[in-house]
Amino acid sequence: MTASAYATEHLLLLVLGQLIVMIGVAALGNAAARRLGQPGAVGEILAGLALGPSLFGHVFPTASAALFDPVAITAITAISQLGLLLLMFQVGTEFEFSRLRLPQERGAVLRVALASILVPLALGCGFGFASAGTLAPGARVVPYSLFCGVAVAITAVPILGRILREYGLTRNRVGLIAISAAAINDIVGWMLLACITAFTMQQLSAAFLLWRAAALVGGGLLLWFVLRPMVPRVLAYFPVRAGALPPGLLACVLCLVMMLGCASNMIGIFTIFGGFVGGLLFHRHEAFVAAWQTMVGRFVLVFFLPVFFTFTGLRTNLLGLTMADMPWLALILAISIGGKVIPVFVAGRASGFDGWQAATLGVLMNTRALMELIVLNVGYDLGVLPKRVFTMLVIMAVVTTIMTGPLLQVLLRRIGYAKIVRVAA
Repeated sequence: MTASAYATEHLLLLVLGQLIVMIGVAALGNAAARRLGQPGAVGEILAGLALGPSLFGHVFPTASAALFDPVAITAITAISQLGLLLLMFQVGTEFEFSRLRLPQERGAVLRVALASILVPLALGCGFGFASAGTLAPGARVVPYSLFCGVAVAITAVPILGRILREYGLTRNRVGLIAISAAAINDIVGWMLLACITAFTMQQLSAAFLLWRAAALVGGGLLLWFVLRPMVPRVLAYFPVRAGALPPGLLACVLCLVMMLGCASNMIGIFTIFGGFVGGLLFHRHEAFVAAWQTMVGRFVLVFFLPVFFTFTGLRTNLLGLTMADMPWLALILAISIGGKVIPVFVAGRASGFDGWQAATLGVLMNTRALMELIVLNVGYDLGVLPKRVFTMLVIMAVVTTIMTGPLLQVLLRRIGYAKIVRVAA
């Protein structure tokens, strides 16, 4: 065996070993979380944290260094990013805007959406400016503060959607308003994140802004007038039958998603946004969405998502926080929870909900999980979020998601909602 072949085999062995551990431990975490009435994704996030320096790497440093050999980090990073690209496509396909067409609901959705974005965004940015000198002395203050703002403002539509399904709230007015407002919240959040990413990666100039504006307008026109009309034709040429995607259709969609990822990267926006935009092109086609989730979506959730969670966990060291960091952690938890629940509660009351229903809305909109982790990893990769702040915000994402299930069970009993089941997503 040549040296090159041996190196390839060694790399493959490392990658396979890491994938076995990541997927296996994530599956155990998923099952444990579901038994405790939590979304399975919470267990997967905690499993990823446990594999990192917070637990496994701390107790068994030699074994951790051997298993998570830096030689394989490039391959694992690529797998993680490819998984995010496909996951963001899936998130885009799950967006539902039909409630915005109902005049009696449009005002409630917009009030809740604005309350869940503007107040947390302002509080998060304020936290960033206040903490920059202490927590991020080497970072650029404006990008750092903006990333903190988006991290506090984001809501996790995929996890929220699963919680609503498991609690039987998909046809309930509270649930419908929440998921519609969360959809707007996420779109605004991704747009803000794209702009902040572009601002962070490039030196602003008149020529640069002109090129960026032209590229975005041109891309939007291409999506609306060319790709959007092409989607029904492609689906008609490769029809979905018996809930199965034809190989030709699957190949076309995968190529489109990857090309959109390349295009967004060339424009200067993070690659995963291309996947999200691609998903929006298909979200109206229910047969395709259902077939994608069955054939591809499950594989993405079982294979790629644990890799991403573990990749995040390897970057997060809960033991790296000191007692001096605890007041900052308490502050970020306070503004993240209070900055979501209280404004949404007020918006819910203004929209005609009683106190318990408005509180339920606030708790639902406080769910962050996966979307939060994506935002944090973008900021970390760009060097904007220092490790300590990254760790604090990961803790916030986990806490705000874990608290949703127990609080919902209490609130739903208060409003007399009979169907209370365990969250099994």
